[in-house]
Amino acid sequence: MIVVTGATGNVGRALVDRLLAAGRPVRALTRDPQRAVLPEGAEVVRFQPDDPAALFDGASALYLYAQATTPALLEAARTHGVRHVVLLSSSIIQEGADETHPIHVMHATAERQIRDSGLAWTFLRPGAFATNALAWAPQIRAGNTVRGIYPDGLSAPIHEDDIAAVAERALLDAGHEGAVHRLTGPAATSNAEQVAAIGAAVGRELAFVEGDPREVAPELFPDLPPQMLQRLLQTFADTVGVPPEITDTVGKLTGAPARTFAEWARDHVGDFGGQA
Repeated sequence: MIVVTGATGNVGRALVDRLLAAGRPVRALTRDPQRAVLPEGAEVVRFQPDDPAALFDGASALYLYAQATTPALLEAARTHGVRHVVLLSSSIIQEGADETHPIHVMHATAERQIRDSGLAWTFLRPGAFATNALAWAPQIRAGNTVRGIYPDGLSAPIHEDDIAAVAERALLDAGHEGAVHRLTGPAATSNAEQVAAIGAAVGRELAFVEGDPREVAPELFPDLPPQMLQRLLQTFADTVGVPPEITDTVGKLTGAPARTFAEWARDHVGDFGGQA
């Protein structure tokens, strides 16, 4: 049995589908099983850390995201038979990184707790998620103009299913224990180019209009606390004209090259108001 936390999230849901397709039993953890739309083959369980037996009995492996990682949860997993944890971490963790950045603190803390747990581990450190582009979806569904920030900011966005594909291999194949996999998409693309690719997918020409980050960012990321948003804005500003890290890890580990942002946009055309 493989336990998947965040089973209704972008990466978690893709991983559940992959593991079931591979014929592996999956226990999908979610905060609200009644609202979760998950495949019938998955055992859907409410994510209640205070009931570890319900979460981990019969399980041998765990896919975990940083926000859910606690020493108590890891101890419960180990006690109930889990041997290997695959963590969705972040590429922000690297030599020379700003260790005060809240995203770094969150993921570095999760990695340290897992290292200290006595469990075998594999860390996935993806860069920019292609799904970050969903922040533009309300504007694109409403019209042909995207009011955004840093049009020349560069990244190598990774498809969530490519992250899930690597997680699948780390969970099912031997030899990933103690490994750190840095994951990116296959090519650098600017924010303005991403909007153009979404336009091509939905069949409309979209215009990117640069706005003041102080005004636009709260609209794009309404759920982020102000302090986190300010640090994230600086991170975005630092990408302007700076080539991003690009790895070929997805291809090496899965046998299929990482998908382009244009492919991601076509896969998500319905999210932007186009015909799927």
